[in-house]
Amino acid sequence: MRAHSQQVVRSAARIVVKVGSSSISGENSGQIAPLVDALAEAHARGTEVVLVSSGAIAIGMPYLQLQERPTDLATQQAAASVGQNLLIFRYQDSLDRYDIVAGQVLLTASDLDNATHRGNAQRAMERLMALRILPIVNENDTVATHEIRFGDNDRLAALVATLIGADLLVLLSDVDSLYTCPPDLPGAERISHVASGDPLVGMEFGATAVNGVGTGGASTKVTAARIAAQAGTAVLVTATGLVAEALRGDPVGTWFEPSPAPSALRIS
Repeated sequence: MRAHSQQVVRSAARIVVKVGSSSISGENSGQIAPLVDALAEAHARGTEVVLVSSGAIAIGMPYLQLQERPTDLATQQAAASVGQNLLIFRYQDSLDRYDIVAGQVLLTASDLDNATHRGNAQRAMERLMALRILPIVNENDTVATHEIRFGDNDRLAALVATLIGADLLVLLSDVDSLYTCPPDLPGAERISHVASGDPLVGMEFGATAVNGVGTGGASTKVTAARIAAQAGTAVLVTATGLVAEALRGDPVGTWFEPSPAPSALRIS
């Protein structure tokens, strides 16, 4: 990360952080506390912070005695209904250490595709941040259908960042940065900086991966980063375990330079 990038992070007035299911559920549930520590540190210096968090289905699965992520929509909705309550409770329980209150915001793709609903969502989050509440956003899996889903919360995070005019979007994953090809393959090289409009020719990010608890992968992060960067939001892609360093402006992850000529919000 260049010195300019570090300054953008440290001076950002509004930051959106996205974390995936695999980073905060199951054996990784202990990562919620250090994630909250990092968010609270940014919040304490006056930054407005929004968290986009997956995990409702993954957290709800054990309570439905499911060993694998369900494939049918009705069971996904049931798991999300149980898990969303527990997800917010776990975040609030950790945020209590800093006297920070969380506000739950559940969205569907149709909410951001409809001007009235989009305006309502924007006003709600603006008001929450003005009140120093930390909005926690997730897709409303309980009512979403296959036809109107965001597809992954990386894209949701990019659209939320664009909606509220965030200065920075931090996409967290299980990998420290993006690489020229899957990092377990020979010859993989770390990508530290992506210039505005760089098509990343020759890079091999692969198709969206679906693991036991969530969806996502490097390709979805690249797509999401481009959505946000095109709209004028800087983007940093790094590992969940490096979130504190990322929010301090330390040289970690892959930095996407924002467009110097931002485009208007586009949902489709």
